[in-house]
Amino acid sequence: MTVIDIRIELKKGVADPEGSNTKKTLESLGFKGITSVKSVKCFVLDLDMPADEAKKAGEEYCRKLLANPVVQSYTVTVR
Repeated sequence: MTVIDIRIELKKGVADPEGSNTKKTLESLGFKGITSVKSVKCFVLDLDMPADEAKKAGEEYCRKLLANPVVQSYTVTVR
C-alpha cells in the first residue's frame, strides 16, 4: 500500500477570494502579523500499487479530474 498526498493550489496571479476573506476575518478578530492567506486543497489517497506507479496515478488523477490546469497547479508526494 502506498499513500500519496495531492496538493492543489491556485497559480500566481489568480484571485483567491477564500484566502482574502479568511485573512480579513482573522484580522477583524484581532490576529496580527498575517501577511497572506492562500486556500489549498489537499487529498490523501491510499493506493494499492508501488510508489512510482502511485505518483504517476496521482498526476493522472489531477490532469483528468482534480485540478483545473488553467488556474491551478498541483504536486503529488509519496509518503
